[in-house]
Amino acid sequence: MTLRRRFSLLGIAALLLAFGAHAQSKFPGEGGVNLDVPYVPTAQGVVNRMLEMAGAGPNDIHYDLGSGDGRIVVTAARDFKVKKGVGVDIDPVRIKEANANAKSAGVTDRVTFLQTDLFKFDFSEASVLTLYLLPDVNLKLRPTILNAMKPGTRVVSHAFTMGDWRPDKQEVVESEALYHWVVPAKVSGGWEWKIGSDNYRVDLSQQYQVVTGTLQGPGGQSQLLNTMLKGEDFRFDASVPRGAAPVVMHFVGKASGNTLTGAIDFAGAQRSQITATRAK
Repeated sequence: MTLRRRFSLLGIAALLLAFGAHAQSKFPGEGGVNLDVPYVPTAQGVVNRMLEMAGAGPNDIHYDLGSGDGRIVVTAARDFKVKKGVGVDIDPVRIKEANANAKSAGVTDRVTFLQTDLFKFDFSEASVLTLYLLPDVNLKLRPTILNAMKPGTRVVSHAFTMGDWRPDKQEVVESEALYHWVVPAKVSGGWEWKIGSDNYRVDLSQQYQVVTGTLQGPGGQSQLLNTMLKGEDFRFDASVPRGAAPVVMHFVGKASGNTLTGAIDFAGAQRSQITATRAK
């Protein structure tokens, strides 16, 4: 499939009304290739806010899917000082234009533009991903984003969501909707650890960054409260028997592969460092 490219919200709305949300109509590109969506550049103020929402900075590798004239990649390198930027577009005219813009901005040492099909391209090294694509393309990319990209990767989409993966935050900038997600770690399943001679287990269910579950401990089972998963950062509370009355157990830590590491305390006291392993 060829690459969908940026265009105004009014143009998007008209096309969706004309062809439906899953339209597959092609549009002629200037470089003699057929595009899924005609190219219209993103306003610079929207570009700036997309990168601000993503928290782009000197430690980041930034990829822009459907990079057009390269303005998002160039802005990320020039103004946000990302250490590496990569733009992907199917149109050779846009690639040539993007390279010229990178040269003018003096960032050719840190940016690359590739003429390729985004569905055949590995963008998993990105720590910041920006895109302006149609809903069906977002949905086709979603499994790759969730399964191949590192937990903690920040994703910002101009105009369209990711289906039932709700954004962590959203804004309207210059009448344009922007959506921001953080790729969550995979925490579903059972996790076990000990504090002293006491055995504990949490069983977690996960839908994207929304986590629910139960805690099994010496005093029985309780529901998890106040769960929060953002990238690898994970926390939860649970009311547990402790002495004469229940107290709140707090966990704050990180999820990495098959290990949860962090600190647990009981009502702010008796703090313990724990390492929980995923139950087999």
